[in-house]
Amino acid sequence: MKNTATRDKLIDSGAELITQQGYNATGINAVLKACGVPKGSFYHYFSSKEDFGLAVIEHFANDYDASLVALLEDPMTPPLERLRRYFAVSRAYMSERDHTTGCLIGNLGQELAGQSVRFREALNHAFQRWEARFAHCLQAAQAQGALTSALDPHQLASFILSGWEGAILRAKTLKSDAPMEVFESILFEQVLMPPTG
Repeated sequence: MKNTATRDKLIDSGAELITQQGYNATGINAVLKACGVPKGSFYHYFSSKEDFGLAVIEHFANDYDASLVALLEDPMTPPLERLRRYFAVSRAYMSERDHTTGCLIGNLGQELAGQSVRFREALNHAFQRWEARFAHCLQAAQAQGALTSALDPHQLASFILSGWEGAILRAKTLKSDAPMEVFESILFEQVLMPPTG
């Protein structure tokens, strides 16, 4: 139990630092100092900084996936309302952090996708899992007659995730919710349309 706790502590501290300053600017010594763990412990759990980075990605992706399940698969809430709630939670997260952090996976995608095949594959896998959550929610909206079946839910899920990640990036740049609000407004008013006729 203690071993798992130490590994988790390293990952949590690393994720926090990487979120603030990026992967390349985060040294192993800074992670060790932040969580008060000796260097030998780091190499007991991770063979390299890359292995550590992959563990951080997996940990964050799993946590985020669990939050998506809670928000997007709640059977007591209409599907499109689940989406609205997801966006509201994301906006609140950004506001609480003064628009400085954004999405760790999105940040790492920009920073690392060109550096390592292993990073690119891990990041892509995370995005694919999240897209599947959105697609499932959109399919539920179609099944309930709240969303036109003319739209392919998987393509729409990809569009939503890509657009939202872009809106988060712009929100960081502007230090404002405005890009996220614009994306939501267009999505709900012009894209997620109910069946016609």
